[in-house]
Amino acid sequence: MSITDRWTSGADYDQWMGRWSRLLAQEFLKWLNLSQGLRWIDVCCGSGVMTEAIFQRNAPASIIGVDISADQINFAREHRARANVSFETADAMSLPFADASFDVAVCGLGLNYIPSPVQGLKEFCRVLRPGGTVALYVWDYEQGARFLREFWDAAQEIDKEAAVFDQAHRFPICTQNGLRSLFQQANLEDLTLHTLDIVTRFASFDDYWQPLLTGQGSAPNYLGTRGQETKAAIRERLRAVLPAISQGVIELPARAWAIRGRCP
Repeated sequence: MSITDRWTSGADYDQWMGRWSRLLAQEFLKWLNLSQGLRWIDVCCGSGVMTEAIFQRNAPASIIGVDISADQINFAREHRARANVSFETADAMSLPFADASFDVAVCGLGLNYIPSPVQGLKEFCRVLRPGGTVALYVWDYEQGARFLREFWDAAQEIDKEAAVFDQAHRFPICTQNGLRSLFQQANLEDLTLHTLDIVTRFASFDDYWQPLLTGQGSAPNYLGTRGQETKAAIRERLRAVLPAISQGVIELPARAWAIRGRCP
């Protein structure tokens, strides 16, 4: 089965995934610890969450966010453009920039959505100066991203077809060994891997459930293909298993794998 995820609303993406990518970006940039005044490209930038974090933390000389979704780019331009921050619609495997245009290329939660990740990484290096930094992070879909794992486990108890949509099944590259292998195939050097840990905090069950109805991203896309009876069964299963603390707040640990390397 061929699965195509929808990424057509920056606002809905922010509600579903952007808020967690924002937390990851802070930890990621802290780990990278790169100097100010560099030229950055943020590939698969989505609604511009990482781009904004770079602007706030790293005082870049310039930063360009690119994404294949024109709707996401329009949202990012409207909400996150600055004097030295711009956004362009572009394919990660064919970036519209000259060789050696940037010092750093980053990608937050996007590598696994590039049709050929190795080709994408090679393209990142093409637009970087020699010795430039490529760094990115992806969710640990198998075990670490609890808010996703709980959803897929509940969905598969109700609907066996959910397994085909499960990101752990779709994206086996999203492991430390998988990322290392991709970077090696792309001829990146001096590889370092790191774990990013955050807590996803939902004010209520509805705060968890409602973003799943937006159709933006893998789990919401799957849910949009199901009938009302299946959706209701998954909702009630999740309501029963998600661990609520005081006043209905739900807190789930979430882990992402980060990796950095140096272009030849």
